[in-house]
Amino acid sequence: MTTRLTPAVALVAVFALGSVTYAHHGSASYSTQPTTLKDVTVTQVNWGNPHTLLFFDHKDAKGNVEHWVAEANAASTLSTSGWTKTAIKYGDTVTVVFYAAKNGQTVGRVGKVVLADGREFGDGSLIGDRPSVCDDEFTTGGNEAAACRPGGRITNNDQKR
Repeated sequence: MTTRLTPAVALVAVFALGSVTYAHHGSASYSTQPTTLKDVTVTQVNWGNPHTLLFFDHKDAKGNVEHWVAEANAASTLSTSGWTKTAIKYGDTVTVVFYAAKNGQTVGRVGKVVLADGREFGDGSLIGDRPSVCDDEFTTGGNEAAACRPGGRITNNDQKR
Protein backbone atom coordinates (compact mmCIF):
# COMPACT_ATOMS: atom_id res chain seq x y z
CA MET A 1 0.00 0.00 0.00
CA THR A 2 1.42 3.40 -0.99
CA THR A 3 0.68 6.52 1.02
CA ARG A 4 0.70 9.80 -0.87
CA LEU A 5 1.17 13.22 0.65
CA THR A 6 -1.66 15.40 -0.60
CA PRO A 7 -1.08 19.13 -1.14
CA ALA A 8 -3.56 19.95 1.64
CA VAL A 9 -1.72 17.75 4.15
CA ALA A 10 1.61 19.23 3.09
CA LEU A 11 0.27 22.78 3.53
CA VAL A 12 -1.06 22.00 7.01
CA ALA A 13 2.32 20.49 7.97
CA VAL A 14 4.21 23.56 6.73
CA PHE A 15 2.01 25.93 8.72
CA ALA A 16 2.13 23.74 11.84
CA LEU A 17 5.92 23.48 11.80
CA GLY A 18 6.36 27.07 10.71
CA SER A 19 4.37 28.42 13.65
CA VAL A 20 6.56 26.50 16.08
CA THR A 21 9.71 27.81 14.44
CA TYR A 22 8.38 31.36 14.33
CA ALA A 23 7.38 31.29 18.00
CA HIS A 24 10.90 30.64 19.16
CA HIS A 25 12.69 32.85 20.46
CA GLY A 26 13.37 36.13 22.16
CA SER A 27 11.75 38.34 24.74
CA ALA A 28 10.71 41.30 22.56
CA SER A 29 7.02 40.43 22.90
CA TYR A 30 7.17 40.70 26.69
CA SER A 31 7.10 43.77 28.89
CA THR A 32 10.45 44.92 30.25
CA GLN A 33 8.82 45.69 33.59
CA PRO A 34 8.08 42.76 35.89
CA THR A 35 4.61 41.98 37.19
CA THR A 36 4.26 40.41 40.64
CA LEU A 37 1.17 38.34 41.44
CA LYS A 38 0.84 37.06 44.98
CA ASP A 39 -1.21 34.12 46.19
CA VAL A 40 -1.68 32.54 42.78
CA THR A 41 -2.68 28.89 42.55
CA VAL A 42 -0.53 26.56 40.49
CA THR A 43 -2.71 24.52 38.14
CA GLN A 44 0.01 22.70 36.20
CA VAL A 45 3.77 22.53 35.66
CA ASN A 46 5.09 21.16 32.37
CA TRP A 47 8.68 20.33 33.29
CA GLY A 48 10.83 20.01 30.21
CA ASN A 49 12.90 21.37 27.38
CA PRO A 50 13.14 23.76 25.65
CA HIS A 51 11.03 25.51 28.31
CA THR A 52 9.26 24.63 31.50
CA LEU A 53 5.73 26.01 31.55
CA LEU A 54 4.05 27.24 34.73
CA PHE A 55 0.25 27.42 34.62
CA PHE A 56 -1.47 29.36 37.39
CA ASP A 57 -4.75 31.04 38.29
CA HIS A 58 -4.99 34.55 39.67
CA LYS A 59 -8.06 36.41 40.93
CA ASP A 60 -8.21 39.98 39.65
CA ALA A 61 -9.50 42.93 41.69
CA LYS A 62 -13.11 42.03 40.78
CA GLY A 63 -12.72 38.40 41.83
CA ASN A 64 -12.57 37.04 38.28
CA VAL A 65 -10.16 34.17 37.74
CA GLU A 66 -7.46 34.72 35.13
CA HIS A 67 -5.72 31.66 33.73
CA TRP A 68 -2.03 32.38 33.11
CA VAL A 69 0.81 30.44 31.52
CA ALA A 70 4.39 31.60 31.84
CA GLU A 71 7.46 30.02 30.34
CA ALA A 72 10.62 29.50 32.33
CA ASN A 73 14.04 28.27 31.28
CA ALA A 74 14.69 24.68 30.26
CA ALA A 75 14.42 22.05 32.97
CA SER A 76 18.13 21.35 32.62
CA THR A 77 18.90 24.99 33.45
CA LEU A 78 16.30 25.33 36.21
CA SER A 79 17.60 22.25 38.01
CA THR A 80 20.98 23.94 38.53
CA SER A 81 19.25 26.61 40.62
CA GLY A 82 17.41 24.13 42.85
CA TRP A 83 14.07 24.11 41.02
CA THR A 84 13.23 20.43 40.61
CA LYS A 85 10.42 18.61 38.85
CA THR A 86 8.54 18.20 42.15
CA ALA A 87 9.40 21.54 43.83
CA ILE A 88 6.24 23.27 42.56
CA LYS A 89 3.06 21.22 42.50
CA TYR A 90 -0.58 21.48 41.48
CA GLY A 91 -2.49 23.41 44.15
CA ASP A 92 0.54 25.23 45.59
CA THR A 93 0.00 28.88 46.45
CA VAL A 94 2.96 30.92 45.24
CA THR A 95 4.10 34.39 44.27
CA VAL A 96 5.15 34.77 40.62
CA VAL A 97 7.33 37.58 39.30
CA PHE A 98 7.04 37.51 35.53
CA TYR A 99 7.09 39.59 32.38
CA ALA A 100 3.64 39.74 30.80
CA ALA A 101 2.99 39.70 27.06
CA LYS A 102 2.70 43.19 25.56
CA ASN A 103 -0.41 42.16 23.60
CA GLY A 104 -2.49 41.72 26.76
CA GLN A 105 -2.82 37.94 26.62
CA THR A 106 -2.40 36.08 29.91
CA VAL A 107 1.02 34.69 29.04
CA GLY A 108 4.49 35.68 30.10
CA ARG A 109 8.06 34.78 31.02
CA VAL A 110 8.92 33.66 34.54
CA GLY A 111 11.45 35.79 36.38
CA LYS A 112 11.03 34.27 39.84
CA VAL A 113 8.71 31.95 41.75
CA VAL A 114 8.47 32.23 45.55
CA LEU A 115 6.97 29.29 47.41
CA ALA A 116 4.86 29.67 50.55
CA ASP A 117 7.83 28.46 52.65
CA GLY A 118 9.99 31.28 51.27
CA ARG A 119 12.11 29.27 48.83
CA GLU A 120 12.81 31.21 45.64
CA PHE A 121 13.50 29.94 42.14
CA GLY A 122 14.93 32.50 39.74
CA ASP A 123 16.44 35.92 40.25
CA GLY A 124 13.59 37.98 38.82
CA SER A 125 15.30 38.84 35.55
CA LEU A 126 13.83 38.45 32.08
CA ILE A 127 15.33 35.38 30.41
CA GLY A 128 16.37 35.46 26.78
CA ASP A 129 17.90 38.19 24.64
CA ARG A 130 20.62 38.87 27.17
CA PRO A 131 23.62 40.84 25.99
CA SER A 132 26.79 38.89 25.43
CA VAL A 133 29.46 39.14 28.09
CA CYS A 134 32.82 39.06 26.36
CA ASP A 135 35.82 38.62 28.59
CA ASP A 136 38.86 36.37 28.92
CA GLU A 137 36.93 33.83 30.98
CA PHE A 138 34.27 32.68 28.50
CA THR A 139 33.90 28.96 27.92
CA THR A 140 32.95 26.67 25.05
CA GLY A 141 29.19 26.74 25.65
CA GLY A 142 26.24 29.06 25.75
CA ASN A 143 24.83 31.61 23.37
CA GLU A 144 26.38 34.53 25.25
CA ALA A 145 29.87 33.18 24.65
CA ALA A 146 29.17 32.51 20.96
CA ALA A 147 29.08 36.19 20.07
CA CYS A 148 32.49 36.66 21.66
CA ARG A 149 34.28 34.15 19.45
CA PRO A 150 35.65 35.16 16.07
CA GLY A 151 34.56 31.77 14.67
CA GLY A 152 31.15 31.68 16.36
CA ARG A 153 29.99 29.00 18.76
CA ILE A 154 32.43 26.16 19.32
CA THR A 155 31.12 22.91 20.74
CA ASN A 156 32.73 19.54 21.33
CA ASN A 157 31.03 18.29 18.16
CA ASP A 158 32.69 20.97 16.04
CA GLN A 159 36.21 20.62 17.39
CA LYS A 160 38.79 18.54 15.60
CA ARG A 161 40.74 16.23 17.85
